[in-house]
Parts: sequence; structure tokens; C-alpha cells
Amino acid sequence: MEVFDIFLLEAVVNGLLLGGLLALLSLGLNLVFGVIDVVWICYAELIMCGMYAVYYLHVQYHWPLVLAMLAAIAIVALLGLALHQFVIRPVLGAEPINQLLVTGGVLFFLQAAATLVFGIEFKNLGVTLPSVRLGEMSFSAARLLAFVVALIGMLGMWLFLSRTYLGTAIRAISQDRAIMPLMGVSPARIFGVTSALGGALAGLAACLLVLQYDVHPAIGLSFGPIVFLICVLGGLGNLLGGFIAAFVFAQFIAVGGFFFHLEWGYVLAFVFFIVVMFWRPQGILGK
Repeated sequence: MEVFDIFLLEAVVNGLLLGGLLALLSLGLNLVFGVIDVVWICYAELIMCGMYAVYYLHVQYHWPLVLAMLAAIAIVALLGLALHQFVIRPVLGAEPINQLLVTGGVLFFLQAAATLVFGIEFKNLGVTLPSVRLGEMSFSAARLLAFVVALIGMLGMWLFLSRTYLGTAIRAISQDRAIMPLMGVSPARIFGVTSALGGALAGLAACLLVLQYDVHPAIGLSFGPIVFLICVLGGLGNLLGGFIAAFVFAQFIAVGGFFFHLEWGYVLAFVFFIVVMFWRPQGILGK
């Protein structure tokens, strides 16, 4: 029973570590939807681009890892801005289904382009971080690092949104975009900044994921649907709701995987999602 409790505690802690990473992944998508009211279906593919950027800058061009990661964040931030300027902005007044189809088209374009340019081989960064042992429990140092950086990133985003003029403008325009132009706030500028921030968060997530996973053109399919479900579960566009939903979803995966099997952990998480949608279609903290 003592060993059982130790391994159960290990599963719970691993769930917390996974939840931190999933919360960061959902933060950028929720931010963009909350302000611009457009869902980036291709969000995971932006993360894939960031992972490739880190890999090639560090492995092929021998940049220091930290410098390669900073450059990847900047590259994906520019990709987010370009996505808004050339793809999203022309369809802002269109029906939501058209916006989804447009970003879905970008998803397939980026996957196909990555396949043509980089090939289908799995590419590994070649960085191995040791495991951290606590008694009889063992935790991945990469996941611990991802958890800490994710919390710092989310705290930094909260401080930016709550303590700066630009962050206040972003929150204000997300609440009432019709009245803000009358108060001297340019929606076009705010939308551009928000898209760049969403891209930067995707780049930060890419830096954390590339330490744990091989990068390949279809890597976005591994976590993109889960991130979207988490955003919907928390209330699409609600940053706090996405944060809570990420940890709940991760606990179902980790603890369910402990009692049954990892695949069954995902099944239980999806069943919980369906039940909540019947109970609260707007999500846990949605309006």
C-alpha cells in the first residue's frame, strides 16, 4: 500500500507538470480568440515551425541553445503577425466557419510545406536532461523545466495584461471592441500586437516541447486537438478557465493512466470533456 501511494503521488505530480505545459499551450490560443474572436486552428503548426527553428539553428548552424530558442520565439511571433495580416484580417468580417476554414487551410499548408522542405524524418535536438529523483519517485528534468518556464511565462503574461497600458488596452478591446476606437485605441494595432504575442507564446511552447519530443511535420497533431479541447473546456477565450482546464485534463490523463493505461487516461479525459459540454456548453468559466 505504501508503494502504491508513492506511485500514485508520482502520477499526480507528473499530471501537474503536464498541466503546466498544457496551460501554456492553451494560453496563446485563448489570448488570440479572446481579443480577435478568431480560432487559430493552425496554432499547433506554428509551434511545429518553432521546433524546427530551434533544431536547425542549434544543430545545423551551431547556435547556442538559449540563443536559438530566443530566435525561435521571435520567428514564431513574426509568423503570428504575418498570419493575422495576410490571412485573418481579410476575413475578420466573414462568417466564423469561413475563418475556421481559412486557418484550417494554413494548417495543411504548413504541414505540406514542412514535409517538402524538411522531409518526414524525426529530428532530435540531441539534448538529454537527467531525471530528478525524490525518494522512490522519478521525474523528467525536461518536464520540470517546462513546468517552471510555463509558470513564469503565464505570470509574465498576467503582469503584462494587468500592469501595462498596452495590456489594459488588449483587455479592454476584448470586452468591447466597438467603443474602444472612440477612446483613441486602434483595433488594428491591438490585433497585430495580440497576434504577435500569441505567436511568441507558441514559440515559447515550441522551445519547451523540443526538449521532450522529436520534431516532424505531423507533430502538431499530437497535441493540437488536446489544446483546442482544453480551451473549449475552460471557456474559449477565458485565460483563467484554460489554465484550470489544463490541470484538470492533465490529471485525468496522468492518474487515469496510472490506474488503467495511458490510452485509457486520454479516454477518461475526453469523457469528462463530453460530460462538461452537456452540463456547461460554454465551458467551465465561459459566459
